[in-house]
Amino acid sequence: MKVRAPGRRSSGPLQPSQSTETVPAHEGNPPEAVVDAAERLSPAVREGARPAFYALGRGGWRDYITLLHPPYTLWHLSYVVLGAALSPALRYDRLAATLLAFFLAVGVAAHALDELNGRPLQTRIPRFALAALGVGGLVGAIIIGIAGAILASPWLLVFVAFGAFIAPAYNLEWFRGRFHSDFWFAVAWGVFPFLTAYYASAGRLEPSAVLGAVAVFALSLAQRVLSRRVRAIRRQVRSIEGSVVYADGTMEDIGRAWALAADERALLLLACSTSGLSLAALLARV
Repeated sequence: MKVRAPGRRSSGPLQPSQSTETVPAHEGNPPEAVVDAAERLSPAVREGARPAFYALGRGGWRDYITLLHPPYTLWHLSYVVLGAALSPALRYDRLAATLLAFFLAVGVAAHALDELNGRPLQTRIPRFALAALGVGGLVGAIIIGIAGAILASPWLLVFVAFGAFIAPAYNLEWFRGRFHSDFWFAVAWGVFPFLTAYYASAGRLEPSAVLGAVAVFALSLAQRVLSRRVRAIRRQVRSIEGSVVYADGTMEDIGRAWALAADERALLLLACSTSGLSLAALLARV
């Protein structure tokens, strides 16, 4: 199998890249439209490949839907539901507040900051709008967390402080990207929402919380492994050419779709199954 990627070949694993090309200015366009990173498309995207399997067409309201990373946001919010459902004392009002806080922090703020830092989804959302969504979503989540600390337990402030730090630290790659790793992805977007919901509902952490956190950590690592390869193929690789020869002598031509199909199907199935499992656990408590 031959894989063709633009630019210099890396000796390490494929990583998503951003093109440094600029689009010529068009008469009448504001300066921001010329330098906006959304117009510096990677070669793969310029040739028609979507930057994510759930990405809609570029422009307008479709960019805001794509920005939410719908299957992944649903996946991470399912950890909130699962944490509350496995806690010894389920409080529906606290679960609802925790879900809203993590939707704002992860679904809106974290994804907006991620898009602000390099345009991985190649949206046309203005930078000021992304910054406003990032700050606004994070502030909204912090306010909910502080209210929870006042009404439920002051120890929730520990969770609030961690969330307020890790969202920008991970997505804006603070400290030279030290927190932008597989480990911190699993902690921030898997273990953290699970334990926060568990503690918010029960007011304590028991052995079931530890075991659940380990399982969620492993699931998040699986997501990371699959999505990294998918992102690299969609955003960096220009073409994949070759064929597979089976033991019986038959041959199958392969390309980009062949390379993406299994991993993306697995990601979608994992998102659906994790969401279904969390809802089943919640309904079992009714």
